[in-house]
Parts: sequence; C-alpha cells; structure tokens
Amino acid sequence: MMAKRSKNYGMMKTEAEWAEDTKRLLRAEMARRGVTYEELAERLAAIGVQDTAVNLRNKVARGRFSAVFLIQCLEALGAHTLRFGDNAA
Repeated sequence: MMAKRSKNYGMMKTEAEWAEDTKRLLRAEMARRGVTYEELAERLAAIGVQDTAVNLRNKVARGRFSAVFLIQCLEALGAHTLRFGDNAA
C-alpha cells in the first residue's frame, strides 16, 4: 500500500511504516547509549519490568509493541528527550 499525501502533514504512513519508525527509534536510542538487549533487560529489571534479552530482541524486531513498553524502555535507557521525524539527526 502506497503512502498517501496529507495536506497538513506530508505523507500519510501505513501501519507497517509506523512500526518500522518505532523500531528504529528504540534501536537508535539503544545505539546512542551503547546498550545491548542483555543490558536493556537488566535495566528494565531494575525498574520492575521482567523480560529476557531474547524476548526484547523479538519484540523490537517486530516493531509492534505498546506505548507502555516503549516508555519503559526509554526510561530504562535514560532517554528523556526524543527527536524523530524529518528533523531527527
């Protein structure tokens, strides 16, 4: 399915494109901090979220996870500011 142009926001994205963007955002935050999935699992455990590195890798690879999971990961990573969209660097 092709993305359609929205008059207010540029291109409209498909669900799969949003999932890909979300996956990239989380992976980028992990890379910025040099955090592996094993380390992310440990950091999540420190804030009370139990998950294995394998499970985390699979969730992120699919790119389809809840906003709660994303916020938990960002908190565990210490990410307090995000840049995304066309102006992200």
